[in-house]
Amino acid sequence: MHTTKIVKVTRNYQVTIPAEIRSKLGIKEGDYLKVDLEGNKIVIVKLEQKRKTIKLGKSLDVEEIERCIERGMKECMQ
Repeated sequence: MHTTKIVKVTRNYQVTIPAEIRSKLGIKEGDYLKVDLEGNKIVIVKLEQKRKTIKLGKSLDVEEIERCIERGMKECMQ
């Protein structure tokens, strides 16, 4: 199944993913998308998000929270 839509690039170089495509892929606010360049094509792929959990009662400082975020972002971009 092939779906084609035309979108416009805004002055901030942003584009809106059409509602029909968002719906078909289940893309919601806050989801992460990977953007690749393949020749002269831009390929956008929805990343499957796996929620990380923290054991209750574990004390975290700001630095540990930032390290967790960094690790999560690196995993997300793979």
